[in-house]
Amino acid sequence: MEIIRSRQNPLAKLLIKLAESRRERQKQQQTVLVGTHLVESALQAGWPLEKLLVCEGEENRPEIALLLQGRKAPALMLDRSLFAEIEQTPSTTGLLALATIPATPAVASTGFLLLLEGVQDPGNVGSILRTAAAAGVDQVWLSHGCADIWSPKVLRAGMGAHFLLPLVEHVNPQEALSAFIGTIAVTTLDDAASLYGSDLRGNLVLALGSEGAGVSSELLQLATTRLRIPMQEKVESLNVSAAAAICLFERVRQMQA
Repeated sequence: MEIIRSRQNPLAKLLIKLAESRRERQKQQQTVLVGTHLVESALQAGWPLEKLLVCEGEENRPEIALLLQGRKAPALMLDRSLFAEIEQTPSTTGLLALATIPATPAVASTGFLLLLEGVQDPGNVGSILRTAAAAGVDQVWLSHGCADIWSPKVLRAGMGAHFLLPLVEHVNPQEALSAFIGTIAVTTLDDAASLYGSDLRGNLVLALGSEGAGVSSELLQLATTRLRIPMQEKVESLNVSAAAAICLFERVRQMQA
């Protein structure tokens, strides 16, 4: 394989920018997948990969060698220091991929949807996407202010969920919800009914707010159902990722009952 050693190489410069800059990812409509698990998940889902990039000295790892044997994209090698600059993880995974970001789907008006408003932590967003995929969510909406779903950190936390979910960024909640036909359920501690006593079947949007402030007052006004997760009195709130998992799988439980 061709080995890239210079940071000034055009492909190396592109990969560094994509790893670091949301603006560059949006401009190029490309992102970087880090690690064999993400690359394999993308291939299994039929995602087109533009290039596979191997860390020099890691090409004989069994999991990497297997992917290279059946590769469906050109493969190049990066020297270790350059690879580490792009990868940005404590220990090397040995494999990256340059991938195209898919076109944004039309905003759905029915189904089982998840709305995230201002959720900024990449780990939380990725974990929520992973849970949403497991719970059978039909589409995920993310408002302005949410973490970039195509950043390497969110992709790693999502563990392949991106390849299974229709994702819509920069959604205007007021516009999207005004066209939705069904229940709009918003999580809040104010004037809310217990999650376990609320009907979550049928067409549903489940909306969760940011880690600190929760949902906005504007979004609360659009809710047809306000939900709270019953907790012990001394506990103020849950991490948004944990709250999402509880709410999403209560919907699953009700649909299977």
